[in-house]
Amino acid sequence: MKKGLALLLASVFCVAAFTGCGSSSKETTAETKTETVAEADTVKLTVAASPTPHAEILNAAKELLAEKGIELEVVEFTDYVQPNNVVDAGDMDANYFQHLPYLDNFNVEQGTKLVSAGAIHYEPLGIYPGKSSDLTNIPEGAEIVVPNDATNEARALMLLEANGIITLKEGAGLNATKNDVAENPYNVEIIEMEAAQVARAVADADFVVLNGNYALQADFNVEEDALAKEESDSEAAQTYANIVAVREGDEERPEIKTLIEVLKSDEIKSYIESTYAGAVLPIE
Repeated sequence: MKKGLALLLASVFCVAAFTGCGSSSKETTAETKTETVAEADTVKLTVAASPTPHAEILNAAKELLAEKGIELEVVEFTDYVQPNNVVDAGDMDANYFQHLPYLDNFNVEQGTKLVSAGAIHYEPLGIYPGKSSDLTNIPEGAEIVVPNDATNEARALMLLEANGIITLKEGAGLNATKNDVAENPYNVEIIEMEAAQVARAVADADFVVLNGNYALQADFNVEEDALAKEESDSEAAQTYANIVAVREGDEERPEIKTLIEVLKSDEIKSYIESTYAGAVLPIE
């Protein structure tokens, strides 16, 4: 009898143990499922960007994107090559640092297939003082440093032409290089330099022509410090809006469309206008 009772009690304990294990397993499964659903509701986007203003604008958009279920990671680059390479390789989802003419030229030269997902802002190119500070009294043989990439050099030369410093060959336009200078009344020497390095030449050159983001990094403001700048109605202003670039086909991804929607929102437009005081202008 005692032996039978002992066996019965042992059976009860086994059943209880298995029931307890089963309950614990179900709870763990439920918790895991809840966590998986929560994770599935959040999409992570990685975007390569120039530090100023692009990364700053993206960081300002993080909270708005989080409200829409997108976790944004911003990775900063200081050159104009790697941001396209990492997107083309699939290491990152998008980049934000360039305008469409630069991207088109990059695709041709590098064999990449990147496209614009949307235009966000425009940065007026400016002529800044170096050893000289008067565009009405340019020294004979003055040295003027310009960006050396194809699209930004043309843009710089067009700005110099607009201010009477040189005259370009007819039709050179957005494809101009310094070899297209037709008239050079001051015999200026145009020095081509990688865009990120131009600001460092301020102490040695008479004038420099800076991209908006590199001007900001060098603590220049186009409204306050530039001797001349691209006007809003210029051909360059209509052409050189900064874009978010992605691999061909990715522009249709819902999370990429949401990124563009947020970057073009009234909140981000207000951030751009209040932060950069004319050095960066939102695209309508």
